[in-house]
Amino acid sequence: MSVCAAFFDVDGTITREGLISELFRKMVKYELIDDAKWHEHVKPAFSRWNRRVGEYDHYLQRMVDIYLDTVRNTNPVHIDYIARKVIEQNGERVYTFTRERLRWHKKQGHLLIAISGSPVELVREMAKLYDMDDFRGTVYEIGEDGLYSGQITPMWDSRSKRKAVLEMAVKHQIDLDASYAYGDTTGDYTMLKLVGHPHAINPTRELLGKILSDSELRDLVTLIVERKDVTYQLDPDCLKLIH
Repeated sequence: MSVCAAFFDVDGTITREGLISELFRKMVKYELIDDAKWHEHVKPAFSRWNRRVGEYDHYLQRMVDIYLDTVRNTNPVHIDYIARKVIEQNGERVYTFTRERLRWHKKQGHLLIAISGSPVELVREMAKLYDMDDFRGTVYEIGEDGLYSGQITPMWDSRSKRKAVLEMAVKHQIDLDASYAYGDTTGDYTMLKLVGHPHAINPTRELLGKILSDSELRDLVTLIVERKDVTYQLDPDCLKLIH
């Protein structure tokens, strides 16, 4: 018998901040990452994004590059520990809308599945915190010596997320037409396209543009914007991108 599921992106969809950003800061604090790398390579990209004159994807890529270089030949025990600390301290800093949707889906008996571009160690801890049924995250491969090898299986791009959703559908016998998905960036586009009840949460300009130009998705999607203590549902037919 087919079941209904709710697929959730994590960073920017459930959580208000990117989990990998918090992980990166903790790694600087615990001296796994040289503080100079933050100031020289990441902080300038963060400052540009924070002032809305730079791209978040550029800031994220800088962090991912240094993170990958740092964890190579590192024991996963250290990352597991830091990931637990990040979720303990930041796991409840979530949007009101998605917190309520998680509760609603749980009451309905729907499967809860996290699909995130964050390292799988973080996604695993987040899934535990919200009693989710399954998860997928970016995998930093572990070699035969038990250390990170430097190889990576990403989960932040649209193609990877599409593959993950289809694999989950087979694994759990999910009826995708009856299911829900929640995302905020173009990496979530195919995930939203695969289900009958797509939700874009505080969508980026790029994702919003793809939604508005896709007549099929545009007719199905629920657009949600949450600012401060107010949640808005927007009508795609009334939206106009200014810049």
